[in-house]
This record gives sequence, C-alpha cells and structure tokens, in this order.
Amino acid sequence: MSTYSAHPLTALARTNDPKTMLRRFLALDAVVTSGNGLAYAAASGPLGRFLGVDAGLLLGLGVFLTLYGVGVGWLAARKSPPALAVRAVIEANAVWAVLSVVALFAWLAPSTAGAVWIPLQAATVGGFAALQYAALRALRS
Repeated sequence: MSTYSAHPLTALARTNDPKTMLRRFLALDAVVTSGNGLAYAAASGPLGRFLGVDAGLLLGLGVFLTLYGVGVGWLAARKSPPALAVRAVIEANAVWAVLSVVALFAWLAPSTAGAVWIPLQAATVGGFAALQYAALRALRS
C-alpha cells in the first residue's frame, strides 16, 4: 500500500501530509464562505427575493460570513494552525449546519429555491466540518 492512500482523505486533499490536508480544507472553507458572504452582502435584495429570505437578514449574514471566512483564511495561511482555533472552526461549522436546518423549519418561510439552497448550504458547511475534523485527527495521530 502506498503512503498516498494510507489515509482516506489523502486523495481528496491531494497530499498525505495531515498538516497540509488540514490547511487545504480550511482554505477551501474560507474561499467558499467568503464568496457566499460577499454575495449575500452585495446582493441581499435580489438574493433575498429569490430565496424568500429577508434581505436584512442576508445582509447581516453576508457581513458575518465574509469576516468569518477571512478569519478561517488567516488560520489556513498559518504554517501550523493552532488546534484550539481549528476546533472552534469545526464546532462553528457544525453549529451553522444544524441551525440552518432548524431555521428552515422553525423560523424561515423560503421560496422553493431557498428550500433547496438552505439544506444544500448546511450540507456543504457540515462537510467542511467533517473534513476538517478528520484532518485534525490525522494530524494528531
């Protein structure tokens, strides 16, 4: 067995170095989250109408997600991201994924597009949490 396939995430991360793997998954999270945040902030009105979500809520979420994405990007750029900060990102992503689904059923009344987008976004963020958690575990072992 080659070392490249020793860990299930090596093919996805295109490396067998756990630290590089973790940094790449954090960087992907940062790019997607910042891009999403910028779209929400810049086009909160049209996106709000399309998704059936309040434009003010999208604007606030957009600003938050942009800042959060920048923070995750800063963490990804570190040569050795601190485990405590990485755990905070993993936990924040997991909470975001769960709250997105809860909000869909408890608080929001989205359009059909929003009813598709919200769980898709939750699954993406949950996937980031899972990848980051697995990479952090690989780094520790």
